[in-house]
Amino acid sequence: MNTLLQGRKLLTFILAGGKGERLYPLTKDRAKPAVPFGGIYRIIDFTLSNCLNAGIRRIIVLTQYKSFSLNRHLLRGWNLFRNELGEFLDVIPPQQRISRAWYRGTADAIYQNIYAIENDKPDLVLILSGDHIYKMDYRKMVQYHIEKQAALTIGAIEVDIEEAHHFGIIGIDANNRVTCFQEKPKKDPRHIPGKPNKALASMGIYVFNTAEMVRALSSDARKDTSSHDFGKDIIPYLHRKGANVFVYPFIDENRKETLYWKDVGTLDSYYEANMDLVQVDPLFNLYDNEWPVRTYMQPVPPAKTVFAQEKAGGRLGIALDSIVSGGCIISGGRVQNSVLSPNVRINSYSQVTESILMEGVNVGRHAKIHRAIIDKDVTIPEGMTIGYDLEEDKQRFTITENGIVVIPKGIHLSLDTKCLV
Repeated sequence: MNTLLQGRKLLTFILAGGKGERLYPLTKDRAKPAVPFGGIYRIIDFTLSNCLNAGIRRIIVLTQYKSFSLNRHLLRGWNLFRNELGEFLDVIPPQQRISRAWYRGTADAIYQNIYAIENDKPDLVLILSGDHIYKMDYRKMVQYHIEKQAALTIGAIEVDIEEAHHFGIIGIDANNRVTCFQEKPKKDPRHIPGKPNKALASMGIYVFNTAEMVRALSSDARKDTSSHDFGKDIIPYLHRKGANVFVYPFIDENRKETLYWKDVGTLDSYYEANMDLVQVDPLFNLYDNEWPVRTYMQPVPPAKTVFAQEKAGGRLGIALDSIVSGGCIISGGRVQNSVLSPNVRINSYSQVTESILMEGVNVGRHAKIHRAIIDKDVTIPEGMTIGYDLEEDKQRFTITENGIVVIPKGIHLSLDTKCLV
């Protein structure tokens, strides 16, 4: 890494303090980066695995809301850095060193931790988000930043022009230098030169020269009218001042023809990203030994299916096109196109299709579940149906725009009263 950085010192921040309001009720008791994903992972594992695979081992995770679950996961699964070798993964909540306010935006989160930057004295700062699903070698972006002699380099990916209003959109010249920045434009987004149907969207990944970043953050902190956000405030400020701001086009380590980067910021996008994993040829590859995704591995027994021949008919436990984690028992039920986290129990004659079941969910006999997200430790009574009558489900549960039923953590359902208990 030292050769790659040409003698420069790099410090990495992962922003992991968001409320994740659009993921509610999955964020009722946990921060967005701590939401389970893909059976055994948490969302933050993908950013951390990118760091580890890229040889980046000097990391600060900034937390804020409902951080207990996230802190515990990081302690259990990511306590692997060697301090005596200059490596660390430090978790820092709001310190109120500068003011009594919590983090007021992405830029303010870094500004409130300038003391950590001053203590480490890095030449370059890499800023990442803890709530995206993708594979990326950050070393290539850092090298690109150095070669361009940039003050700021922004990781970016092509998106359809119709989706541009969800992102910060960047205009560039032929050398990838930023010519304009539009934060979630409601109309007339800047398209990519020669590609009128595509726009270039910020991924929320930044490489800064430390000195220029600190000056920009300090200036921004003095403005009462600022939202203290990198996209809304810092990038336009540096651009107006004529700083060298460049775009780094996303290079995917997923080894697929189509680039894969998902912001799982809504319940529907979260559901879709999980369903991407259970396709016959998954869009996102979890099985690449050259770019592994690390997480905390629970000490659970292997998954098990049960087939039993009975007088009244056999029970066949079967899982098709699904992810089945350790500790699961499929006891005579059928699971298809679904993701099961550890210790899920599927009892006899039940059916689970196109659903996400988190740890400890117990599905009773003859129950039927379709297109649902069920959080931890939920008990589904015998014979209950979920996802088949959305009008009925709407009286008890959250229903997304795309018709996904979401059941919060720890709920016990009563079949007789049709209510939560």
